[in-house]
Amino acid sequence: MDQRLTGRIPSVTIRRSMQQTLLLNASYEPLKVVPWRKAVTLWCQGKVEVISVYDREIHAVSISFKLPSVIRLLRYVRMKRRFDYVPFSRANIYARDNHSCQYCGDTLPASELTFDHVIPVSQGGNKDWENIVACCVNCNRRKGDRTPEQAGMRLVRRPERPRAVPAIRITIGLRNAPDSWRDYLYWNVELDDT
Repeated sequence: MDQRLTGRIPSVTIRRSMQQTLLLNASYEPLKVVPWRKAVTLWCQGKVEVISVYDREIHAVSISFKLPSVIRLLRYVRMKRRFDYVPFSRANIYARDNHSCQYCGDTLPASELTFDHVIPVSQGGNKDWENIVACCVNCNRRKGDRTPEQAGMRLVRRPERPRAVPAIRITIGLRNAPDSWRDYLYWNVELDDT
């Protein structure tokens, strides 16, 4: 029977959402989502307390308990990175460069972008914020293993390390996020209605 007629959610969707556990810091701030097995391991090690559970039970030889939905660390962990630290990654390079080729200026989807070493590695260039730019495939081929000057090309903007974290958007599917998580998701976490 069609789920739209019965109003029931397929069991596959339910099982998938129940395989995830929201991990909170000791201060009740959400840190990340972990698999339920990791949550159980942390609980058995005495590192977390279970705040909320799913209806589903886990059975072992000598114990049974409900699957954890939300767990909280017993000791506060400091974030290792500063809040203004932006990890060096392809996605963050594209974001810094506004998804635009830094040679021709065309704005493209990520699937049509690549990155380019301004000073090629063969000429001593590093893989860092100040030497990597977003680039379209055509400009990357045209530049080749040369500097922009050697290739007769100009940069739209000189690459540099971002000074601050760009606006961060965490999206959690509203229909898939367990109700037990909602009390711990702050106003700066966007709930997407997908």
